[in-house]
Amino acid sequence: MSDFKEILLHTLAEFDIELDDLAVNRLCTYNELLIEWNEKINLTSLTAPEDVALKHFTDSLMLLRYIDIEKDARVRVIDVGTGAGFPGLVLKIARPDIRLTLLDSLQKRLTFLDTVCRALDIEDVELIHSRAEDGSRTELRDSFDIAVSRAVASMNTLCEYDMPYVRVGGRFIAMKGKDADSELAEAQKAIKELGGKLIAKHDFILGSAGERSIIEIEKLSPTPERYPRKSKQIKNKPL
Repeated sequence: MSDFKEILLHTLAEFDIELDDLAVNRLCTYNELLIEWNEKINLTSLTAPEDVALKHFTDSLMLLRYIDIEKDARVRVIDVGTGAGFPGLVLKIARPDIRLTLLDSLQKRLTFLDTVCRALDIEDVELIHSRAEDGSRTELRDSFDIAVSRAVASMNTLCEYDMPYVRVGGRFIAMKGKDADSELAEAQKAIKELGGKLIAKHDFILGSAGERSIIEIEKLSPTPERYPRKSKQIKNKPL
């Protein structure tokens, strides 16, 4: 057994996360490619085996503990600003039944993710090259059961990026760190304006990585057509 596999299995066991052998082996291959490609393009600052196992893979998988994703229902999930595939591709490895779209503004990252999907023999992942605020002006708008983002932007900004992708009745999931409470307080206006309602805030300690929160917002009504605004407006005048 490889050193990384041992570390990964130990880390998953600490958080009572159970994966089948195929998923574990796929995560090991994912790690190998992440380290290899990170030497060519900037994918992550965290490359130590313990960090990848805990702060990337386990952190991503914690979403499945707190968010109910109906099994075998072909739930449509979009990871907005996916970066190196966290949490979206990790979720797909654990739950092959979801229909996954990975959206990112940098083609190099998507080329990496395509390589990973091919190496793992995962064929039904859609890769979209687009800025977050542009993608939801296409047929992607109002078409996902779940939009998720991890470590992308402040909560009020993130709402404007993600909420337009979600169908009415769907959910926006924000994965946050220790500042989740203050970010959520600042985002109350944005959540309401964009058609959402806070359902839950799930708090946990990710071992040595510290405080984490998963914020769950239900979309009650369509996001007004004027959103999302242009990138400069979103940045200079957050909701």
